[in-house]
Parts: sequence; structure tokens; C-alpha cells
Amino acid sequence: MNQDMMTGSRAQAAESSFISRVFLWMSLGLGVSALASFGLMSQPELLKLVFTNSLVLIALVIAEIGLVIWLSAAIGSMSVSTASTIFLVYSFLNGVTLTSVFLVYTGVSVLTTFAITAGTFFFFSVYGVTTKKDLTSMGGLATMGLIGVIVASVVNIFLKSTMLYWISTFVGIAVFMGLIAWDTQKLKNIHASGFAGEEMEKKAVVIGALTLYLDFVNLFIMLLRIFGKRRD
Repeated sequence: MNQDMMTGSRAQAAESSFISRVFLWMSLGLGVSALASFGLMSQPELLKLVFTNSLVLIALVIAEIGLVIWLSAAIGSMSVSTASTIFLVYSFLNGVTLTSVFLVYTGVSVLTTFAITAGTFFFFSVYGVTTKKDLTSMGGLATMGLIGVIVASVVNIFLKSTMLYWISTFVGIAVFMGLIAWDTQKLKNIHASGFAGEEMEKKAVVIGALTLYLDFVNLFIMLLRIFGKRRD
């Protein structure tokens, strides 16, 4: 009995360590993004170059999408250092493009919304870790909802419908809450399935951090539509 308890305790400690490292890397990514945003805000000429030249902005967005696809598709064949570097470079570039929120919304409302996002993220992450319920079906629904939100957002570029804007916003918030819980639970399942060596575990930490980073940032953007106060 004691041996079983010790084995269970070690397994739980290993799982907690793995999930903690994922959150640490996610936080590091958010920190890099924040530094990139604040750094760009302090450089008026560079800021003007990024947000007045559509080609530069499009290139940044394409680079971000490319890095996410590359990391997600080739994580198994790349080294841990390469995967980590790609994640940090992506976080930096995303911070640059996210600087636009400081141009549109007041600093106080951005910080308030960030705090709300952090609290919401924490709640649904804890739920994902602690619940005994299998969230696979929730994850499937959230994924389908995400596709719907993306399609609606693209369509609304042309329709410019206020109603569609708000519907996609509230659906998007629900979608990312579900994804946060599901993606966090998946970390437990990934760890439980085991790793083919320490290097694969480190890669799983990086790709897990990227997934949660994307959930956090997208929830932040959705909540900003509600709580963000636009500059005069």
C-alpha cells in the first residue's frame, strides 16, 4: 500500500512539474510579447513604419502564421532549442502586432482587460486540471465554434454588421473558455501517455505553451472588445 502511494505521489509530482513548466513557458511568451509592445511604443518612427505600411504589417502576420504552422507541424523533427527559439520569436512578433491595441484602447482598459483575462484563464485552467469529466466533446464543439467565429469575422469585414460583430465576440469568448479547459486537460493526458525520452517531454512543454498562449491572447482580444475603452 505504501509503495503504491509513493508511486502515485511521484507520478502526481511529475505531472505537476510538467504542467508548471508549460505555464512557465506560456508566461515567458506573454512577457516577451509585452516587452515587444512596450518597446515598439517607445519608438515612434518604428511604430509609424509598422502601422502605416500595410506591406510591413502583412509580412509580420504572415511570418507569425508561418512560425505557428512550422512549429506545430515539425516539432517532432526539430531540436528543443530550435522549437524554443521559434516560440519566442513568434511571441515577439505577436507582441509587435498586438501593439495596435494600445493605439486603439486606453492603457488602463488594456491592463484591466488583461487582468480579467488572467483570472478567467486561471479559473478554466484549474477546471481543466481538476475535473474528472472527459472534455473531449467540449473541445470538439469549441473547435467547430472557432471555425464559425473565424468565418463570421472574415465575412463581417465586408458586411460590417454590428450584430454579427457582437455575436462572434460572445461566441468567441465561450469558445476560448472551452479551449482553455480542454487544452489544459490534454496536458494531463499527454503526460500520462508518457514520452520517448526527456527531449520529447521538453518539446511537449513548448508546444503546450504555444497552445495555451494562443488561447490566452485570443481570449484577451475578445474580452477587449467588451471591456476596452477606445481612445478619443
